[in-house]
This record gives sequence, C-alpha cells and structure tokens, in this order.
Amino acid sequence: MKELSPHSAPRYSREDMSKALETLRNGGVILYPTDTIWGLGCDATNPEAVEKIYLLKGRAESKAMLALVGSEGQLQSYVAHIPEISWDLIESAVEPLTIIYDHPRGLASNMIASDGSAGIRITNENFSRTLCQRFGKPIVSTSANKSGQKSPRTFAEIPDEIKSKVDYIVEYGRSNGIPHSASNIIKISDGGVVKVIR
Repeated sequence: MKELSPHSAPRYSREDMSKALETLRNGGVILYPTDTIWGLGCDATNPEAVEKIYLLKGRAESKAMLALVGSEGQLQSYVAHIPEISWDLIESAVEPLTIIYDHPRGLASNMIASDGSAGIRITNENFSRTLCQRFGKPIVSTSANKSGQKSPRTFAEIPDEIKSKVDYIVEYGRSNGIPHSASNIIKISDGGVVKVIR
C-alpha cells in the first residue's frame, strides 16, 4: 500500500486525537474520517460499544461490521491465519481494500459474521491510522448513516440525527469536501479461495 508522506499529510490537533482516544477507551462512539468515507467507530473488542452502533444505525446484528487496524502487526494479532495471497493483495491494492478473513480472534462476538469470519482493513489515512496505532486495538468502521440509507460521501452529508447521537465528533477532516467511496471488499478463505464481494 502507498505510504503517506509525513510532509504532505495534514496535521490533526493533539487535543482532537486525545478526545477520540478517551471516548474509545470509555466504550463510546466516535464519528471520524477514515481512508474511505466518514465512519462510526468504537472499540471493536467491546461488545457493549459495538451494540451502541448497531442501535444507532438501526442495523441488524446479522449484518456484521468491519474493523480498521493501523498496521500489518495489528492485523496479525486479530487473525489466526492470514493466507499468503492476502499480503499480495494488500501490497498491490491501489484503492482501500477490506479483506474478510476466516477465524478472527479477539474481536467482540457481535463483530463476527454467522460463518465465523470478520472484515478487517489496514487504513493508510493519517488520522485513522494513528488512532488505531495509539488505541492498540481494532476500531469499528461503518458508514455514518441509518441502515438502508445512502452512505454520506463527505462530512457535510452526514445526517444531524447521526451527529447528535455519537459521543465525540473528530474535528480533523471536516472541511475536506472531496467525495469519498466505500472500500473494495474481498473474502479470502483459509484455502486461499478469493471471492469479490464489492
């Protein structure tokens, strides 16, 4: 994946990062920029926090949500076996890529799909990557909208109903009006079988 240059990446404030981290550690829900669209996030290892996002979105728990991590090392901590082809796809991906893995470990039970898999993406965006690394655990990332409604592509498009129900809204990235899209999604089974989901 393409690395961000520290000289070209816009800076976020220390206070903004600290408030987001404090909210996550307290089991709260944040609204934050990711490498794709703005996301609703919480501690992906905390089932009570994850439940808050399901309720906020009106989303059925049968529709599992994905998580972000900030490095390859973090990914390896939460997936028991990563097929070699996964690394090849991660390295060659031009656009953000979420991979659904068999046998995730350490995630909240309500982050796991009915077939025992979970979607995880290594984010390369400045704020979310640092947030994941400093938090030390995966962070839920799901579109900031009610289930079944159109995903907002900029911060300005996020409904006030969503903004009013989160515990913290990140300041960084709000003024970025460039529309973003959701990630590509690929499922890779233990046997290396690849299935394109989106």
